[in-house]
This record gives sequence, C-alpha cells and structure tokens, in this order.
Amino acid sequence: MGLPLLSSALWNPSHSCCSSSVELIWPHLSSKSCCLGLKFKCQQFYKGRSTMLGVLVCSSRRPTSKETVWRRKILPQNEDLPPILPKNKKKPYPIPFKEIQQAAREDKKLAQMGIEKPLEPPKNGLLVPDLVPVAYEVFEAWKLLIKGLAQLLHHIPVHGCSECSEVHVAQTGHNFRDCSGPSGRERRSSHAWVKGSVNDILVPIESYHLFDPFGRRIKHDTRFEYDRIPAIVELCIQAGVDIPEYPSRRRTNPIRMLGKRVIDRGGNLEEPKPWRLADPSSLNDFDTYRAFERFSRPSLSDLPKIAQETMAAYEIVKKGVRKLMRKYTVKACGYCTEVHVGPWGHNAKLCGEFKHQWRDGKHGWQDATVDEVFPPNYVWHVRDPNGPPLASALRRYYGKAPAVVEVCMQAGAQIPYEYKPMMRLDVIIPDPEEARMIA
Repeated sequence: MGLPLLSSALWNPSHSCCSSSVELIWPHLSSKSCCLGLKFKCQQFYKGRSTMLGVLVCSSRRPTSKETVWRRKILPQNEDLPPILPKNKKKPYPIPFKEIQQAAREDKKLAQMGIEKPLEPPKNGLLVPDLVPVAYEVFEAWKLLIKGLAQLLHHIPVHGCSECSEVHVAQTGHNFRDCSGPSGRERRSSHAWVKGSVNDILVPIESYHLFDPFGRRIKHDTRFEYDRIPAIVELCIQAGVDIPEYPSRRRTNPIRMLGKRVIDRGGNLEEPKPWRLADPSSLNDFDTYRAFERFSRPSLSDLPKIAQETMAAYEIVKKGVRKLMRKYTVKACGYCTEVHVGPWGHNAKLCGEFKHQWRDGKHGWQDATVDEVFPPNYVWHVRDPNGPPLASALRRYYGKAPAVVEVCMQAGAQIPYEYKPMMRLDVIIPDPEEARMIA
C-alpha cells in the first residue's frame, strides 16, 4: 500500500498552517473497506482571532473478509524454563479466581431457584464419543513410551541423586552444588549420584482408580480399598478405555445436579474386583515399576529407531493428555504433588506440605495442569555425553530439556523444533577462563 497522494493545488507550503481543505487520496479504495478517522480542525490565529479553515480526513484500508492474513509463529531463539514455585506458598490457580467465584454464584443462584444445573458430557457422567479414540491412542503410546525408555536405558546412562530429585543424563554426574537433600550440608551441597531408572525419567504420578467417579468419595479410612495406578491410565479409563482388571462404570443416563448436590446418579453399584484373580504380570505393561528388568537389551543398530519411536510416543501422550483434560476434570493439590482424576478430590488426609496442620492434612484441591499430570522433568542438556562433566562456572551457558527428550536425543533421535530454544544450541560454551572475562 503506497503513500497517500496529496493534491498540490490544495496545499501551500508558504503558509504556516492549512489555508484550505486538505484531501488525502488512497489508491484502489472501496467504500466498504475505508474507515474515516482522525478528524481534526485546523485553525489559523491572525490578529488574536481564530479562523476555521477546514477538516482533515484520513482514511485507512482494511482487508476484506475474503483476504487471509498468514502469520508464522516464530519461536524465540533462547527460552528460559518456567520459574520454580516456592514451597511455602499455594500454587496459583490455572483459572482466574474471579471466574471460579462467578461460576459458583451462578450455580448457587440456579439452586436457589430450583433449576437443575445444565451439564454436558463428560460432566454428566457420559462419555465423549470423539475422545474415545484419543484415549486409546494415548494409552497405547504410554505403553510404548515405557517400553522404549526401558530399552534405551540399557545403553544411555542416567544418574539420579539419592538425596534429592536431581537427574542427569551423561556418563558422569555434573558438579553443580545445588543438592537440597537432608544431608546436603554435610556434602557441601554436592549430589550423591546413583544409577537411575525409568522412574527418574518419567516421574510417577499416581491416582486412585474409581469404578464410579461420581459415586461416594474416598475417605481417609477407606483409602486402602482403592488401587493406585498412573494418573494418565486412570484418565484414559474414564475417557473410554476398557481394561478388564480395572473396570469403570459406563452410564447410559446422565446424572442430575442441583447446585453442588447430585440428586440422581442412577443408584450405587457395587464395584467388581476381578483384578484380584488376574495375573499381576498383565498389569505391568502400563506401569513403570521395574520396567528396566522386563525388557531386554537391544542392539546398537536398533537404537536410533527405538529412540525415534519413543520420541513420537512422548509427543502423542503429551498432546493427547492436553486434549482429554480440556473435557475431563482432573484435580491437583495446591500444595503437594497429589493428583485425582474425577469431578471431586478425595478426602484422604495425606498432605504434608506447607501448613498442613491448619488443614488437618487435607489436600487443597484445584484444577490441574498438564505439567502436573505429565511432568516434563527438565534436566541439563549435555552436548558431549562422553566429555568432561558440566562445570559450575559455566552454568548459565547450558540449556535444559525434558528428560525423555534428552535420553532420545543421545540415542540418535531428531530433536523437535519446539525444544531447541530451551536447549540453547546456538550458544557457544566458552572455556572457564574465558567466562571470567565476560561481563
């Protein structure tokens, strides 16, 4: 779009202000795509009097409805990791608290008027047919992810600190003195490295399995009557995956709610427990417990292929969990790492974090995020796994990546583009003496 054409007959440069009306002309303008704006009056002061001379009209062109503006999403060159939340404060709400209060007021107003709360699947206990294939895809990718990591760890060394949650993927552990373990002061905050496992790569986030998520809540005295399984598996079960060992109630009639009270849940059914007679080995496919021992050591030629398949499974699980959590409710404690899949949290008094005495050990339930159900578990990115350990003086030049991505990359998989900014691949790591000269 070119500059406006200014009529020379209407403009006199010798005057200090406008001597007559000024016309701005845009080429190829239609009446529908023009908007008038910036109307202002030009005045001339002469002998103490102001003389009205004209109105300046500016017009701009807007794209029509048929035109499409394509914007490419540009990722930053280097990206910092999300800040670590302090443990002496409650986690921020993923949904603004004002919106939560507004929704509660509307539900209370409908309950006072005797109007049932309008519910849509899956809030009314029914399945979402479009998400059932997504749940099966996530479940199969989760099993493939566990199998791939167990095979890769036979060749890729992983170290974990025995005192804290630090994990490092390299031949030797790093030399950073940031251990927060109970005996870290005796070791001057240096880590106590031991051989890692699959649980160090995939942080085990477990949840209670419920036959009926809209049934009775789990109490503190009845918590041992329910099994603990990975939260991702429980989310897939409630989204439509059928596992004989862990049955789930499939409703045909929706539940009815008046405010926060369920007025019709279709009766209470006794939970069947066929898992007590099942083979325990059939349950190990979707559990990370002792996964390293269940899978044999692969050959070096198959390592890049396994790494690429594991990376693809990781992306499927992450994207699938995000899709499922947009519809299905998952609760997380605002103080600890406890997660519960269902419309309401359980009543087990197991929270031992900040000011748990004030809450009698009860969890502070709020809506969960994807990172709480499927933690990325960031580790330091190592460019040369066989080189010297990472130096503490060059810490600000190193990047980080999810532990699964780091293991697969060292095994020969291609790095997804979205993880490159946080790995800082474009930063040249100087020598320790050169780093002292850098301001």
